[in-house]
Amino acid sequence: MPTALITGVSGQDGSYLAEFLLSKGYHVVGMVRPTANVNEPEIQDILTRITVVQGDLLDGNSIINILQKHHPSEVYNLAAQSYVQNSWNHALLTAETTALGVTRVLEAIRLVDTNIRFYQASSSEMFGKSTIAPQNEETPFHPLSPYAISKVYGHFTTVNFRESYGMFTVSGILFNHESPRRNIRYVTRKISNGAVRIKLGLQDELRLGNLEARRDWGFAGDYVEAMWLMLQQDTPRDIVIGTGQTHSVRELCEEAFSYLDLDYRKYVVQDPKFFRPIEAELMVADITRAKEYLGWSPVITFEELVHMMVDADMALLKDGAGA
Repeated sequence: MPTALITGVSGQDGSYLAEFLLSKGYHVVGMVRPTANVNEPEIQDILTRITVVQGDLLDGNSIINILQKHHPSEVYNLAAQSYVQNSWNHALLTAETTALGVTRVLEAIRLVDTNIRFYQASSSEMFGKSTIAPQNEETPFHPLSPYAISKVYGHFTTVNFRESYGMFTVSGILFNHESPRRNIRYVTRKISNGAVRIKLGLQDELRLGNLEARRDWGFAGDYVEAMWLMLQQDTPRDIVIGTGQTHSVRELCEEAFSYLDLDYRKYVVQDPKFFRPIEAELMVADITRAKEYLGWSPVITFEELVHMMVDADMALLKDGAGA
């Protein structure tokens, strides 16, 4: 039975990856911060089926101790300060976790066992102001937020450890991926939840930022398979993961509200306070390498994803858990 360590296991990606690895017969060790507060019942159920350990990307010794005790053959670094909007208000914390945290994990692996295979969660936000679309593995980075800048640092640190020490380290450059487990702070979940609340008469309007911002949105449950596949290859390669399609926030609103027989134009209000200081350009993935090397492509469509999230929020709110 192989052992895998997942940092950030209580997050959206970590929970889906833990489920996926369990289905593959792994022993899963999930690292959570000592102050982590996990309330979602679905996440709590997953945590009961894995070995949960306390550790922190700010504390390299805690990571070394986990590696020495549990001897994983694979490490998936998914932990980060990952809320882009928040990174402007907490730039230093974002750098410490999302940037330097990667170095701490990699250095721990180098000290304990260089045979451990390492996956870094890179982000399409690294492309930022890129005028090239679609974006692939060779597209230059032009990050536009403290979060994206930190992700670029972590990405190149992963490359550096691969080239300097011959370690099997890879970065998955994932475009936006969502699910019913996405935190309510993120625009996709904010829209699905808001549409349901309006349908149920729990609120009258939904205030959002830039409705014309476009992203390549996919299903997080599809993307964790790509993470795993990247660590099963003979040669470590950084790979872009996405759908190859782009949609605006306005389109997402229209899909969510129309699914509930509502006209989003009657309820959605653009609020300047939700605009980012600077917005990324057209973001869409070129997944040629993912198809060629991994045999991977997404399964869930944009429409299916939105409907899945709306259905989940409807069930949650009808039960009273999200009211």
